[in-house]
Amino acid sequence: MKLLNLNISFEQYAGIDELAENDRLLCENAEQALATSYSPYSKFKVGTAIRLATGQIVLGSNQENLAYPSGLCAERVALFTIGANQPDAVIESMAITAHTDTFEITKPVTSCGGCLQVMAEFERKQKTPIAVIFYCLNGEVLKVPSVKSLLPFSFVEDRLER
Repeated sequence: MKLLNLNISFEQYAGIDELAENDRLLCENAEQALATSYSPYSKFKVGTAIRLATGQIVLGSNQENLAYPSGLCAERVALFTIGANQPDAVIESMAITAHTDTFEITKPVTSCGGCLQVMAEFERKQKTPIAVIFYCLNGEVLKVPSVKSLLPFSFVEDRLER
């Protein structure tokens, strides 16, 4: 038996004002995406903004459905929009934030496992890293250089490509 360790590096900021301008604008776009969230059941709004290599910003928000789990997370809404409309687009980075009137969110909300797997697939497909920013409104920001940092053991089966 071998005992192995896995380490990741990420950046932590006190707020978006410490970010580079393009990352700060991406976070502000994610915040704007909150307005299109359809979350009447959880009352938990999530917004995502994705910057493509062209500079274009694509937004997504969580979309709930009474027939749970028929809804979709904000990250997948934005990613599948890109996949359906611009299948060859290269994603540089994405920002994710959340808001609810039910309680105060004091730490950045991270993506669920399903979203991480989809994010990993897009990163794998384009063969370049996607930086991910988790942004707490009026608070802490976490930034990772690659989805692989978040899901190092993503599902990969190369034989399915044949």
